Amino acid sequence: MSRANWGSKLGFILATAGSAVGLGAIWKFPYMAGKNGGGAFLLVYLACVFTVGIGMLLAEMLIGRAAQKSATTAFRNLKGGLWPWAGRLSVLCSFLILSFYSVVGGWTFAYLYQSATGEAITRDVAVLEQLFTRFIADPLQAIIYTTLFLGVTTWVVLLGVEKGIERWSKVLMPMLFFLLLVLIGRSLTLPGAMEGVRYFVQPDFSQLTAAIVLDAMGLALFSLSVGLGLLIAYGSYVAPGTNLAKTSLWITTLATLACLLAGLLVLPAVFAFNVNPGAGPGLTFITMPAIFAQMPFGQGFAIAFFLLLIFAALTSSVSILEPIVAFLMDEFGFARPKATWMSAVSVWVFSIPAALSFGAMKDVLLFGKTVFDLMDYLTSNLMLPAGGLLSALFVGWAIWSRIQGDLQAEGSARILPVFKLVCAWVSPLVIGAIWWHSL
Repeated sequence: MSRANWGSKLGFILATAGSAVGLGAIWKFPYMAGKNGGGAFLLVYLACVFTVGIGMLLAEMLIGRAAQKSATTAFRNLKGGLWPWAGRLSVLCSFLILSFYSVVGGWTFAYLYQSATGEAITRDVAVLEQLFTRFIADPLQAIIYTTLFLGVTTWVVLLGVEKGIERWSKVLMPMLFFLLLVLIGRSLTLPGAMEGVRYFVQPDFSQLTAAIVLDAMGLALFSLSVGLGLLIAYGSYVAPGTNLAKTSLWITTLATLACLLAGLLVLPAVFAFNVNPGAGPGLTFITMPAIFAQMPFGQGFAIAFFLLLIFAALTSSVSILEPIVAFLMDEFGFARPKATWMSAVSVWVFSIPAALSFGAMKDVLLFGKTVFDLMDYLTSNLMLPAGGLLSALFVGWAIWSRIQGDLQAEGSARILPVFKLVCAWVSPLVIGAIWWHSL
């Protein structure tokens, strides 16, 4: 079976950047910046992204291109021994993340509908809290919207690398950035919005703590999709002559730009309406609808905002499903349709208890956590850092001579000393510190 390839360099960049520009950028980054002091957090985040983050992103794509296989098969073919277990860990991590990510993705579809009907457009935050709590606790709605989101994701992946993932990334990514710019234009014109801009871009280093630095590094790795195996899968579809060092810079820049734009969208509006910038995850589904209700033409902006969230969520969910599909294709020789349906149905089965964690199964606790929270904890705090750590060690020590040759062949020899330092020493130490802090 011949290996699929990206149809163009632009398609590869947009698809890979799309894997990072998900709910992490639009939903998570603004409230993380808000609760960690704004400008100081932003500077530390940027430093982390363009050092360890970009280094890890390049490392994982180099593994995929070198082997022309997805994570598990790549680790086996390039080195063997126990290394394939690093690939299996990344596939399991992708599986669990997509299981609960599909639930949150379903919420975006629900809130698009509720914005269109006007149900979610009210200034009363207490009413919005009740609406959100009632919605996520309704088992039928939770399952329907989760299934809808996963169904759209499956359809894109079924179409394949070039006709599915690449083609839709070329559509969704420009639309996402266009909607972001439109909404930012409205947010920045609100009275008092400039106070939010200053909070976001002016650093106050008196607020900087070790915990904030670790939060910034953790978000940098999360927002670049490091440790999931998806960068290895996407790298395996790259033609040998592609300059991955330059491509990594483009991908990192686009992903970071989306985070910055999300901050410029949310934080000025939050300050304009005197909302606590550290309101947390509820900022998206509770606070933002209240803000839209106070804007002229607020319902239209609410519809655009949740449409934006859907685009962002889909660009990530497609990339999270792909390494699971690629694993079944490479390890067991399945055709794409069979591998996609097997993966999607399996994820759907596990997504049901995650979707019911806020209602029918809210009292079912494992290690003191609901199913949804346990999946989130295992992946974010344990498996993602472990996957990133293993990829760094693999490139920095196990296959360095092969990677060194590949970078020299593509004309990127000048980055070798720094890249070696990042993979062999800096990334393992930093990721180890994050892992220790998380535990």
